[in-house]
Amino acid sequence: MAIQQKLYTVDDVWELSHRPENENKYYYLIDGELFWDLPPGGEHGILAVEIAYRLRVFLERPVPGKLTVETGYYPPGDRHTVLAPDLAFVSKARAPHPFPKKYVPVMPDLAVEILSPTDSLQAVRRKAAVYLANGASLVWIVLPAEQGVDVCRASEGAGLNTQFVGREGSLSGEDVLPGFALELSQLFPDS
Repeated sequence: MAIQQKLYTVDDVWELSHRPENENKYYYLIDGELFWDLPPGGEHGILAVEIAYRLRVFLERPVPGKLTVETGYYPPGDRHTVLAPDLAFVSKARAPHPFPKKYVPVMPDLAVEILSPTDSLQAVRRKAAVYLANGASLVWIVLPAEQGVDVCRASEGAGLNTQFVGREGSLSGEDVLPGFALELSQLFPDS
């Protein structure tokens, strides 16, 4: 849901997010336009934990970087865009040191967005395009109703290269997390 009265900044979003009356709103910002979401539901939380667990176990190996959940990221030098992926990985080479207490001034290498019933796929794909245009290499859009994932990469021009991987397929960490694989049947077991 967009709420626009002025051109917002990263600092505005931080301040709004920490007001007591906004404790159940998740704000994000694209080109100065402010949006907010409601807290996600149960299925969303289960999927987020499952993916985070598998990524965390993989990262116990010597793969340097930071794995975060619902953390704000913004492009360096752009104070009018901030997104908070459900999960994100940023490599040690790209992660600021020390890692910030507030929003992170770099887009993650991998962003994971889980489509909630209140989200539109178009809005989440817009976020994917913003991640990729600003330094991310890979975006996974988890689609619970389809029991699959849209794997998004940047394409020539301003387009978005999207490949659907269904329940019988596997996600790859590609160049971001070489060697990582997640069988989607583990993420979406038989009901």
